[in-house]
Amino acid sequence: MKQKISYIDEEDISNKRILLRADFDVALDAHNLIADDFRIRQRIPTLQYLLKKKNRIICVSKLGRPKDREPRLSMKIVAQRLGRYLPDYKIHLVNDFLTEDPATFTEQKPNEILVLENIRFYPEEKQNDKEFAKKLASCADVYVNDAFAMCHRTESSVVGVPQLLPSYAGLQLKKEIAMITKAIEKPKKPLVVIIGGAKISTKISLISRLIEIADYVILGGGLANVFFRAQRYLIGSSICEYEMTLKARQLLYLAEQKKTKIILPTDVLIGNPKDTEKRGEVVRVQENKIPKNKAILDIGPETKARYGSYIARAGTIIWNGPVGLFENPAYRNGTDFIYYAIAHNPEAISIVGGGDTISAISKEEYLKTITHVSTGGGAMLEFIEKGTLPGIEALRH
Repeated sequence: MKQKISYIDEEDISNKRILLRADFDVALDAHNLIADDFRIRQRIPTLQYLLKKKNRIICVSKLGRPKDREPRLSMKIVAQRLGRYLPDYKIHLVNDFLTEDPATFTEQKPNEILVLENIRFYPEEKQNDKEFAKKLASCADVYVNDAFAMCHRTESSVVGVPQLLPSYAGLQLKKEIAMITKAIEKPKKPLVVIIGGAKISTKISLISRLIEIADYVILGGGLANVFFRAQRYLIGSSICEYEMTLKARQLLYLAEQKKTKIILPTDVLIGNPKDTEKRGEVVRVQENKIPKNKAILDIGPETKARYGSYIARAGTIIWNGPVGLFENPAYRNGTDFIYYAIAHNPEAISIVGGGDTISAISKEEYLKTITHVSTGGGAMLEFIEKGTLPGIEALRH
């Protein structure tokens, strides 16, 4: 029988040194400053809960995808921002926990929070090196995972350390597990799923799974182009994984068998992706009039109205991935519309997730009408597909 996951608010954890696997992987702007600290803010409730119980916290996280010790990807910037949210605590950055004086950890003061330098600065992290995991575990008495976005990774700080210490899930991870499990196992019907983004290759298994459980699967972004080609429509110079065309045909057939509707754009905006001034022209996909020098960059007005009607009637909504080239202001309208349509169905249970999806959300005031904003992109999709993740399984022992 599977062991139950222990959550920090269901156990008495006090006066311990806690290794907290957090997710502080914030987006940085062109000046290497924090563009959005949403992921830091999401961890504050877990930190405050553990601190109230007189625990001493050692935070572990990655930032970006460093090739080596890149100064611009130092956790220093995160430590400074944490200080803003936890002003009663001294935040101390540990440059290298492997060579640090052990007293830093054994004699950590109650008002001090330690932040280890970017864990991806160590190649052993991605290799899930056992000796490295032992050294990491030796810093603390207890392990807490509150990094849902990292739970699909088999890395030392995610799956190695919990084998060596009493392990628990944090408050944000608890919420992610509960919300997504409910949405896929006992959804309020109809279940409408919107999947966007550039690539279909990473989402094939997910779409197959969604066809099994959803009533409507709405597609947009680059991955919809593969389905256009599967139906032999012209797509000009649009982004497309042509080698996935046969797979798209199989998915369309599977949906027919399962009585699940795959909803594709009927009209699109075409233009030059580099042109930020001029908005593209609207064309109907079925008319086959997309010239070779133009690309599909957003959904059109008719498609927005259709998508909006499905979203308005939904009982449960899951959204992952933008439906257009949202980075270009001329082509972000469709993605904004999806967001507003979800926000304007407060009766539905809505789950929105994915790095690009969060970045694409421009107006934060609508966030309060979304039931759950997931901090995971790939992790959220894999969790929907498989019902669990390596980092979650590692907590069962």
